[in-house]
Amino acid sequence: MKFLFVVQGEGRGHLTQAIATSETLRREGHEITGVLVGKRRGATLPTFFAERVGAPVETFDSVYFLYSRGSKRALFARTIAFHAARWPAYARSVWFLRRRLAGCGADAVINFYEILAGVTYALFRPRLPCICMAHQYLFLHPAFVFPPRANRLETRALLLFTRLTAARAVRLLALSFVEMAGSGRIRVIPPRVRQEIRQLTTSDGGYVLGYLLDAGFAGQVMEWHERFPGLPLRFFWNKEGAAAVTRVDDNLVFYQLNDVAFLEQMAGCMAYASTGGFESICEAMFLGKPVMMVPAHVEQECNAFDATRAGAGIVAPSFDLSVLLDYLPCHLPAAAFVPWANRSDDLLLEGLAVLERE
Repeated sequence: MKFLFVVQGEGRGHLTQAIATSETLRREGHEITGVLVGKRRGATLPTFFAERVGAPVETFDSVYFLYSRGSKRALFARTIAFHAARWPAYARSVWFLRRRLAGCGADAVINFYEILAGVTYALFRPRLPCICMAHQYLFLHPAFVFPPRANRLETRALLLFTRLTAARAVRLLALSFVEMAGSGRIRVIPPRVRQEIRQLTTSDGGYVLGYLLDAGFAGQVMEWHERFPGLPLRFFWNKEGAAAVTRVDDNLVFYQLNDVAFLEQMAGCMAYASTGGFESICEAMFLGKPVMMVPAHVEQECNAFDATRAGAGIVAPSFDLSVLLDYLPCHLPAAAFVPWANRSDDLLLEGLAVLERE
């Protein structure tokens, strides 16, 4: 079969899921005709994505979270107002998607949680069957457990957003830390762990690795480092205009996002700290690394709560790495995760089998 990918390009999670899925499909003799990535206006895609996804890449303007300057929490009301004012740009993106879907020559679309793809399907009902793949579709599963303190209004907004991304989809492939039975059009499959991760040799290099979805979190990291300068810290970020390597001193280094370097650093770290994105938590779990998660919005709160239940690590309110260091002696790797993740390709192909009936 021939597939067209539509990918939400914020962060690295959906991008790496698309790479892993492309690798699997091409090994099975399928073709990726093109990849359409939604991103914030003015942002650039990480170079590793175009190099690894194995198909021509085009981009379009799409929505993203706005963060506060102080707490670094996502601002839901301001985000909605900001994007509502930019609706003409998103209308052009929907029209772009409609044209590409009509002329791509594919047999089916795989949507990696891009909401404007869902809007396109809701408004124009393209003839191509669509399968949606992301961990967020697990939130629609009746057995999913939400954090008890999650904001109800934000949770409802998250569920509405997730349903909109999946408008008229024939199947939802929900990526999960643990095995679960399917429900309705939802099929639960393991995380999309790429081949290079399976080939890494792990070690304890005595440093903490981190990934910051928003570069504004760097202030919290530097504040902790000033109080405890002896622990080596290596953090990846997406700061616009920053050099490939920003060396604060011998024990604190910030790197622009580079996927190969990130995975190599992950294999050698003593522990991992991030804002709670699903994909890198899975990579840390696969490599047996303890994780500290600092959620920036309700979606990451759900990820972090689910990850702690699966044995990934702990949740913290800020990048106070003392919390992570205190936790390390108590951490036990999640023994069931690697066998579950190793079934990813087989269960992916089973999930895509619905297209044979379309």
